Amino acid sequence: MKLSNMLNKDTVTLSFEVFPPKTSDKFETVLATARKIAALKPDFMSVTYGAGGGTSAFTADIAADLERTYQVPMLAHLTCVSSTKEFVAETVAAYKRHGIENIMALRGDIPADGKICKDYSHACELIRELKAMGNFCIGGACYPEGHVECEHKRDDIRYLKEKVDAGCDFLTSQMFFDNDLFYNFLYRIREAGITVPVLPGIMPITNKKQLSRSVAMSGTNVPARFRAMVDYYGDSPAAMQRVGITYATDQIMDLIANGVKHIHVYSMNKPEVAEGILENLRPVLEMKPAGSGE
Repeated sequence: MKLSNMLNKDTVTLSFEVFPPKTSDKFETVLATARKIAALKPDFMSVTYGAGGGTSAFTADIAADLERTYQVPMLAHLTCVSSTKEFVAETVAAYKRHGIENIMALRGDIPADGKICKDYSHACELIRELKAMGNFCIGGACYPEGHVECEHKRDDIRYLKEKVDAGCDFLTSQMFFDNDLFYNFLYRIREAGITVPVLPGIMPITNKKQLSRSVAMSGTNVPARFRAMVDYYGDSPAAMQRVGITYATDQIMDLIANGVKHIHVYSMNKPEVAEGILENLRPVLEMKPAGSGE
């Protein structure tokens, strides 16, 4: 099922993200974890991409298994900064063989050693190629607080418009912890003529170190209210997990109440976190739309 058919409807959806193992000996363990999340029957799931080498094949394998076993639509990631055009073509061919119709097209992070392939510089180049390779539904990334490598937000939005014009069917945001930043971002990109569905990316923070890593990588602003909770509860794993689930749930309920229909959760291969959020939201997700007469 193409996600564009789902995301262009005025109904609330909730999706979860999982990531493949870095080594083959962890494959079965990660697959079992991903299956637990798929068994919760989210509206769709995404599987991130292990760039380069044999691990990239795990993305297609996991996505195909989950869609076949649980009938959950899948979104397979594909990054290009470290890939040749030939390798991308091989990966896309594998996605086709597995029946994958949805691809999240990303440039990817610059490797720590600085080694990149010269075939791709930006995600828009990959998006154009994917459009020519098949009838895929293509997603792209966006950054409510601006990309860390882009000095000016207006330039970041201009680059985002280029991705959409290249063929992006929807966008998924980097994580954020302040919904007002997302609402402001939506206003600015709509003013710039970007009209595709935009999914807010919600990251449940369930331990103190996770927050530090996330902020260091993305530069994401952390509201004082949430930082105080992490500082107070961070040394208790059970309490911190509950805080992370509760704060993420609160963000999602606020987004839905303000007209944001499609939510993507970075569930980090944690079935218990995905289940906690889903259970908290179940009454909200089961509500009939206002004015439906039901």
